[in-house]
This record gives sequence, structure tokens and C-alpha cells, in this order.
Amino acid sequence: MLNGIHLGNIMVDCDDEQTLCEFYHNLLGWEKSIMFGRPALSNDGIVFLFIQEEDYVPPTWPEEEGKQQKQMHFDFQVPNVEEAVEYALALGARTTESEFGGKEWVTMLDPAGHPFCLCAQDNKA
Repeated sequence: MLNGIHLGNIMVDCDDEQTLCEFYHNLLGWEKSIMFGRPALSNDGIVFLFIQEEDYVPPTWPEEEGKQQKQMHFDFQVPNVEEAVEYALALGARTTESEFGGKEWVTMLDPAGHPFCLCAQDNKA
């Protein structure tokens, strides 16, 4: 390990950086700011930066051969999955056609098409 290396931020590519930043701000309630000239959200040392890409192609989920693949996704722990899903829908998220989480999690798509999951909190931590 090289001393001093730590996660600085997570850059999220999208087609509209302001819209996506506002979506996650409303979903998570994190503090909005500008960092490196980009819209940013931060909470407890975690920073999301949003960057608008002209040639952005949203990932396909579930994955399909020959189509844009997701390369990561966020899992958000929530106290009530059903309520969190309704809230995310009201903010502009979409549900997915395929679901695999049962009552433990629901996979959704943000306004830019990135998959994210709303997961029942694990009280063991």
C-alpha cells in the first residue's frame, strides 16, 4: 500500500449533470457544491461529482451482449424499501423490468439510466 492514497470522489458520467446532481441531492439529502468546476454532492467524506458527456450512452440492465454494460452501481441502505421506491419514483427514477431482490432490495434506474439499488438496512452492522 502507498501511504496517503484514499478515495477522493466518485465521478458519475451522464447526459445532464445538473439534473442528475439534483436527483441524487433530493434522494440522499447530501450537501450540494461545485468541485473542480462540476456539480458535486458530499456526505461524511463521500463525494459524488457529475460530468456531462456529449456521447453518453446509458448502460443496459440487466446486461445484454453487445450493448453498453454497467460498470458499477450504488446500493443505498434504506429503513423501508417500499417507501424509498415510491420516493425515488416521485423524483424521476424508473423501476426495472427485471427484479431479483425480492423484499431485500429493488433495482431502479436514475434519470441518466444508471442502475442503483434501494436495499433493506442490515441491522447487523
